[in-house]
Amino acid sequence: MKEKGNRTYGDALFMAGVGLALLLSALLLQTAARRMPEMAEAYAVGVYPWLVKLYGGYCGLFPVSASEMGLYLLLFLAAASLIRLLRARRLELAAGAAVLTAGILGLAYVLGCGINYYRQSFSSYLELEIRESSPEELRELCVWLTRQVCASENHDSYSRSWEEEGQKAMEALGETYPQLAGSYPRPKGLAGSWILSVQQLSGVYSPFTVEANYNRDMTDYNIPHTICHELSHLKGFMREDEANFIGYLACIRSEHPAFRYSGYLTGWIYACNALAAEDPETYSQLRQQLSPAVQQQLQENNAFWDRYEGKAAEAASRINDSYLKFHQQEEGVKSYGRMVDLMLAYYRQETGG
Repeated sequence: MKEKGNRTYGDALFMAGVGLALLLSALLLQTAARRMPEMAEAYAVGVYPWLVKLYGGYCGLFPVSASEMGLYLLLFLAAASLIRLLRARRLELAAGAAVLTAGILGLAYVLGCGINYYRQSFSSYLELEIRESSPEELRELCVWLTRQVCASENHDSYSRSWEEEGQKAMEALGETYPQLAGSYPRPKGLAGSWILSVQQLSGVYSPFTVEANYNRDMTDYNIPHTICHELSHLKGFMREDEANFIGYLACIRSEHPAFRYSGYLTGWIYACNALAAEDPETYSQLRQQLSPAVQQQLQENNAFWDRYEGKAAEAASRINDSYLKFHQQEEGVKSYGRMVDLMLAYYRQETGG
């Protein structure tokens, strides 16, 4: 009995030791990336693509979200193991297993996305003049987006080929921007999308399975842009504002009419929200130019997210804000506003303004 007890204690120490070593490795890699952006860039360009191709490609073969199923399985196994160990009074094994699990997840997170937060930004590759724009420039962009939304809304009903079309849209964009070139694992809609809804999230990138997931329950027009947004993370671009912009570019350049509509309407929302603060009268006039069908979709979208407002959403927003600031997105959730600056710069470039 004594020998068995010593073996159990030794197993617990071994698991804890391995877990701590993995956590230390994750911390060292994350610190190195933060202090040496060139190291982060080298990893994002030279190593991470292989992780996407091999591991992400493998997880992409599953018909359902591997990250979602993995979460459910992890919770079940953790609860079952904890109950069994508590009944056997083997608390040391439970503690050792917890540290080992934390180490595995910690290292997976750093390799899957943590390092990429400190790589070169996507906009730095582009010849865009990102500067402070005048109210007149903002109004001009909003007028143009309004025309594009009106012109693209008469498309066939949304199909369930969103995931394949999202891959095609991103691969096509990669022909223009080499940083986005290559194939993409298939994105997945979460079966339990309420998990995202209560957090006010339209999608999520899972660094543990190198997988793009989206909220299947939200208003349809959100889905194409969200898919492209999340897929952009699989090229190592983690900034949320830049992922929004990449998703916008992929959608408006897509051959699929529903994707173009999603891109233009998403861009319209961001730009016109900024315009509403600067020029409420013009914003009201532009909104009235939208067809009743588009205005109804906007109302349905607001009603959908309103259903999930509450303490859980507030807590998730605070956590997300802290998370972004930790990764040097100093504006936190407000960094999404940079999307408008990028759209303005792109519009100037395309129109020669």
